[in-house]
Amino acid sequence: MDKLFYRTPPREWMEGLPIGNGRLAAMVWGQKEDRLTLNHEWLWTGRNKGRQAQQAAEGLPLVRDAIRQGELFTSAALANSFFGGKGGISGIPGRVDDYQPAGELCMELAGETAFASRELDIRTGVARVCRKCGDAAVTGEFFADCVGQCLSARWESEAPFSGTLSLGREAEEGTEITVTAGETGLRLDGRIAGGIQFAVRAEIATDGRVRAENHQLIVENAKYIQIVVNIATSQDDLERELSAYSLDAARYEEEKARHIARFSDIMGRLDFALNEEEGLSGLPTDERIRRVKEGNADNGISRLYFDYGRYLLVSSSVCGQLPANLQGKWNDSLTPPWNCDYHFDINLQMNYWMAEPAGMPECAEALIRYVRSFLDSGREAAKRLYGCRGIFLPIQTDAWGISTPESYGWAVWIGAAPWIARHLWDHYRYSGDTAYLKNEAYEFFAAVAEFYEDYLQKDENGVYQILPSQSPENSVAEVGCFPVLIGQSSAMDVQLCFDALTYAIRSAEILGVDGDKAARWKELRDNLPPFAIGSDGRLMEWNREYTEREPGHRHLSHLYGLYPSDLFTPDTRPAQYEAGIRSLRYRLSHGGGHTGWSRAWVSCLAARLGDREGFYEHYSALIKDFATVSLLDLHPPRIFQIDGNLGAVAAGIEAVVSYYDDTAHLLRGVPAQWASGHLNGVKIPGGHTVNVSWENGRLSSLSVVMGFEPEARLEWQGKTFTAKGQPGETAEFAV
Repeated sequence: MDKLFYRTPPREWMEGLPIGNGRLAAMVWGQKEDRLTLNHEWLWTGRNKGRQAQQAAEGLPLVRDAIRQGELFTSAALANSFFGGKGGISGIPGRVDDYQPAGELCMELAGETAFASRELDIRTGVARVCRKCGDAAVTGEFFADCVGQCLSARWESEAPFSGTLSLGREAEEGTEITVTAGETGLRLDGRIAGGIQFAVRAEIATDGRVRAENHQLIVENAKYIQIVVNIATSQDDLERELSAYSLDAARYEEEKARHIARFSDIMGRLDFALNEEEGLSGLPTDERIRRVKEGNADNGISRLYFDYGRYLLVSSSVCGQLPANLQGKWNDSLTPPWNCDYHFDINLQMNYWMAEPAGMPECAEALIRYVRSFLDSGREAAKRLYGCRGIFLPIQTDAWGISTPESYGWAVWIGAAPWIARHLWDHYRYSGDTAYLKNEAYEFFAAVAEFYEDYLQKDENGVYQILPSQSPENSVAEVGCFPVLIGQSSAMDVQLCFDALTYAIRSAEILGVDGDKAARWKELRDNLPPFAIGSDGRLMEWNREYTEREPGHRHLSHLYGLYPSDLFTPDTRPAQYEAGIRSLRYRLSHGGGHTGWSRAWVSCLAARLGDREGFYEHYSALIKDFATVSLLDLHPPRIFQIDGNLGAVAAGIEAVVSYYDDTAHLLRGVPAQWASGHLNGVKIPGGHTVNVSWENGRLSSLSVVMGFEPEARLEWQGKTFTAKGQPGETAEFAV
């Protein structure tokens, strides 16, 4: 089952069918008309592109003194005053721009009598909607061209039909909108006061009669109507961007075939199959989801959810200059929740956990470009805020690559840069591209390490402490109104620092550079605070045992060392590994995992821990408790947020192929309900490709296509397999 299929129209935007290529995106929905809500990745309001971090480094000694004296409320108040920026709980508007829609393209068919069906083929990226107009069936077809980079639509019927095509945008104070219509198409121009300009251009080709009327196009007696849509913004050169892409609607079939070839190639790199229940394949997707929500098993929906997450990442990244934001690239609101922005304390990272193992490195490139865009501003922010060299990234930001704290109450945290550095390191581990490591990644790793050189504080015992420090986004009662505790050397910050310094050290060794710096970084890393365990056997979240304000908090920050990192494994740090398990159980016993993204993280952790029942429970909950009828992930109360969709793919891969301790551990998280299946095409560090099948819970076949490293190590139930060979050779194992 590679399609989302329905016999009823969507009731709202969130039940629509998303198409996208990274640069442009659209949600295909509408009850009485085909409505495409249009998005361009650079269409952020643009009013705050000139912001800078404030000068605040003089406050750092005051904050540190308050932390050392144990004055938690005072340290939180001082830290947020100096380093918290605007927005958040301050009551002052923050300076993060909103990601906004460009408008809507609507086709209202004349004489529609019935809705027939709609579907989205996630292998090809093509959506279809069928409506009845009298006795004729009119089929609309839509795709976001991942080669030509425009949006395409075609309506066709064996009998002549008519329709009205319009282009518009919701009115907004301070935004000027004009729409013009001519026989060749429509154009919408927008200007946000004090911000960005944008334009939408829709070109038409048809065998019917076209006339412009009231800023709309009336098409009569057509057997086909083809539209190609381009969107541009003043982020670059608006008119140049409008003319840079082909708008030849007459080449529809040729461009569709080219798009499908590329899109299906990316989607086809991973092949996932499960034992599926008979008699369900003909049911519409919403009916199957309803059955799952009622407690029925449906491995077909589990597989579809997995592949749909991959589809969403491809569709929001493959041609993009920017990575997927909180809603990928799909948004219908002028004032979206959390600005539809980038959150560096879990959400952006989770979006790309799957990119390398799922064999989609070109999707990760959008993230890497975005992270590197912060280098100049991040260095300035590190100096202004903390008086440090190196780089500082904010907890919350937008498209412009500007590093400023904008969420008072949450923003006092220096862990964003080291956490996102993991993705730059993984891109090297999976590709072996030393030119990339030298020319792109190492500069960032060195900047992160340089920040720690100045920021870490050596105590009387020779331990390098991190202060101020927080554990996103958890807190304790003693901090009063502040939503997070500002203290010393939280567990996550220590774990992040350890990993980030390791990336810098290993990169310097690989490249044969900066030996003196690498020695200094080793000295810092090897004298960080210990990964402490509390008196109750749990992994400590802070440097002291506090009583959490929310024992069931949605964030699992202190468990970073379990996943996505492998700092804590049964072989390397067994005590911390067991303490992490105890911490996870405690968090869940108090209601943790109560958002889509949080439940996806729990699913990943359960898979890494080999908790088969837990993995199935939490992966299934993403569908039962957090999915719309179009399988989009929801954040309470009912907000679309894409990270749960994308994190679920990482969890599914982890259940089958879990990579840690330089070994691919097979089938650790595969639940009894997934008794038989296969997952072919999983990438692991070293550039290797793993193909694995299982029957009745037992490994049935295993092969490895060798990557750039000469050897790969795999394990299943205590049995070790070692693959050796030249790049491209296949090693097959008798199991």
